Amino acid sequence: MGDDGYLLDNRQAEAGTRFDAFMHLFDPVTFRHLEAVGIGPGWRCWEVGAGGPSMPTWLSGRVGPTGSVLATDVDLSQLPKDPPFSVLRHDVGTDDPPGAGFDLVHARLVLVHVPARARALDALVAAVRPGGWLVVEDADPALQPLACPDEHGPAEALANRLRRGFRTLLAERGAELAFGRTLPRLLRERGLEDVGAEAFFPIASPACTQLELATVSQVRDRLVAAGLATDAEVDEHVRNVAGGSMDLATAPLVSAWGRRPA
Repeated sequence: MGDDGYLLDNRQAEAGTRFDAFMHLFDPVTFRHLEAVGIGPGWRCWEVGAGGPSMPTWLSGRVGPTGSVLATDVDLSQLPKDPPFSVLRHDVGTDDPPGAGFDLVHARLVLVHVPARARALDALVAAVRPGGWLVVEDADPALQPLACPDEHGPAEALANRLRRGFRTLLAERGAELAFGRTLPRLLRERGLEDVGAEAFFPIASPACTQLELATVSQVRDRLVAAGLATDAEVDEHVRNVAGGSMDLATAPLVSAWGRRPA
C-alpha cells in the first residue's frame, strides 16, 4: 500500500469501531446478495480480507457442519481466537490462493485498497469451482465523493473538505477510487456468467456517524502531516459530527456477482 502501508490499520483502536459500523451498514446488503446466489448447507466458502468476524460467522451458520468457511486477512487482530471458521493470514495482493474449488468466494471493501488488484481478482476467479460464485463488493468514492451531499452550511463544507483530504491519502497509497463501478465489466472479462451488480448508498444513518468519527480519528495525524487539515479543523469537525445533526454519507458500495461456467 505504498511506503506508509495500509492507511486504516486493523491494529489501531478505532478499527473495531469501523468494523462495527460496516457491519450495521453493509451486512444486510451482503447477506441478501449471498442468499440470492444460493448459499446453503455444505458450501465451501472463502471470505477474503475478513477484517472482523461478522461475515465469516454468518457464513458458518449458513453452510452448517457439512460446509466450511476460511477467513483470510493480512491482519488477524480483529478476529476471535476460537472462531467457528478457519483463519489464515494471507495477502490477496501477493499470495497465491489458499486453495481451489470453493463454492463461494466473497470479498468486501478489499480490492479497492490493493494496488495489484487485477492479479488479486484473477486469483479470486481461479479459486472458484466450475459452477461456483464470486461476489465482490467495493467502494466507489469517486462516484459519490462527499461526506455531506447536502452541503448547506460551514459544518458540511468542512466535512467535505476533510473527506477530500482522506481520498487524497487513499489514492497516494494505491487505492483506486473509481474501482467499484468497474466490477461488472471485470467479472465478464474474466469469463464469469450471470453477472449482475447493485450499488448501495447509505446516508443519515447512525452508523455513518460512527464510521466518520472512527475514520477521522485514525487518519487525523496523516491529514495534519500532509497539510490537508489542521488540528483545530479536525477538532471542530469531530465536535460537529458528535453533535448528531449532520446527514453524513459513505461512498457507494457496489456489489457485483458472477458464476464460473460449469
